Amino acid sequence: MASEDVVGKTSATIANIAEEAKIASEGVKAPSRQTLLGICKSLVAGGVAGGVSRTAVAPLERLKILLQVQNPHAIKYNGTIQGLKYIWRTEGLRGMFKGNGTNCARIVPNSAVKFFSYEEASKGILWLYRKQPGNEDAELTPLLRLGAGACAGIIAMSATYPMDLVRGRITVQTDKSPSQYRGIAHALKTVLREEGPRALYKGWLPSVIGVIPYVGLNFAVYESLKDWLVKSRPFGLTEDAELGVTTKLACGAAAGTVGQTVAYPLDVIRRRMQMVGWKDAGSVVTGEGKSALEYTGMVDAFRKTVRYEGFGALYKGLVPNSVKVVPSIAIAFVSYEVVKDVLKVDMRISD
Repeated sequence: MASEDVVGKTSATIANIAEEAKIASEGVKAPSRQTLLGICKSLVAGGVAGGVSRTAVAPLERLKILLQVQNPHAIKYNGTIQGLKYIWRTEGLRGMFKGNGTNCARIVPNSAVKFFSYEEASKGILWLYRKQPGNEDAELTPLLRLGAGACAGIIAMSATYPMDLVRGRITVQTDKSPSQYRGIAHALKTVLREEGPRALYKGWLPSVIGVIPYVGLNFAVYESLKDWLVKSRPFGLTEDAELGVTTKLACGAAAGTVGQTVAYPLDVIRRRMQMVGWKDAGSVVTGEGKSALEYTGMVDAFRKTVRYEGFGALYKGLVPNSVKVVPSIAIAFVSYEVVKDVLKVDMRISD
């Protein structure tokens, strides 16, 4: 979510939005072969972008979650460097990437749906906006992009939320956990059997609320920065209305930093709520002889976190998250556009 996610993380190019909106305004037609190919291309590109970016920063992602949920009475992870060293010393290389397989299994469809939903929402919003008198030649504004990004984030997050819940639990469990989730399917079955179907959506509300500023700002900042750079051409960063890979990386990094800073407290609360009801909670969550706090809802989780740990607890894990969000979001942006370009070339050749 918020940081993840990211998105975190995650944006989509809309270079041909004017032509696409014009086609949409002519009426709804049966999908053509080219349209279906375009949909598949967008889904594949989004999935690849998500998987590549998450794997690149998996150790930092795991440390962030451990810091977010660890019992304040049994501190094991005191910071980014110490935390990474502790994981390496106690769990080795496998520990650095624990939960990454589940994360990729979640993020690939999540990212694919998010990118595709963003492009479709952008076209639909622009089409509706141009229907208003005086807006016939209007372009997407930052506010409209914010709305499209928020819609895409909510759709993608809701569709894959159970995967996010079990990913969080698998990431947190250690060798000292009384019982182990053996994988995605086993975790889903165990949660359903022991806690019921509603448990798969614990923490969903703060996730939805956090998606709006996080994903929305990601898309809005990224696309707006790209447009501004193309139009103003400062410092010679653009050539023939195209941005270089380095410039796109910088835009993606700026977008990810803004989005995750605003929405981070909601990500902490979401992650803590996901641990509630887990009778075999990892030793990081429960601590030695301690028990994890129980929350009755999002407001209660905020209240107890601030009361027992202080306001700063809402930003636990922010440092490793900030370190990872820049390369993660940036890699996702560039991977998405590179894969789309490659697939576009392949389609032209095959036709």
